[in-house]
Amino acid sequence: MPPSHTPSLDQPVNSTQNTHLSAYQRSVKERLFHAVLFEILGIAFATPLAMWLTGKSAGSMAALSAVISGMATLWNMIFNWVFDRLQQRMGFERTMMVRLIHACSFELGLIVLVVPVVAWWINSSLWQALILDIGLVLFFLPYTFIYNLIYDKVRTLIVARRRYTTKQRARAEHAND
Repeated sequence: MPPSHTPSLDQPVNSTQNTHLSAYQRSVKERLFHAVLFEILGIAFATPLAMWLTGKSAGSMAALSAVISGMATLWNMIFNWVFDRLQQRMGFERTMMVRLIHACSFELGLIVLVVPVVAWWINSSLWQALILDIGLVLFFLPYTFIYNLIYDKVRTLIVARRRYTTKQRARAEHAND
């Protein structure tokens, strides 16, 4: 398959293409879907937690969650693109240890990006914002791990189904020749 063409969930594999579809090759469209779904679910869970931790209003914490979500969505897309490239280059499998390193690395990078924004938003010191963010990380770390584990399993089923459907279509076309 030429390097200029990367198959993805939003591009069906046809019988003229190499039907090998790497489990971790993803289009920008799919990466955006993955990240946005992650953030929508995250906001739904994080806003009440942030309200409880800060004593701030639902509106303020929902708005902060949306800002952090935007930052996290962009970070998610960049981080996972880099992670996928590392996997392609180094050839490692996504074992439970690799998934744990993935989740921890993602959250650590996000802390560095988010703490200054949180400090400004809630009018606190960087230390207080870090403590708040640690509370959120204690939620998001297992959430990130579980979300990506489920997403990858569901995606593998979808890719396998598309491969099967493509093979069935190819057989039907060949039978009609």
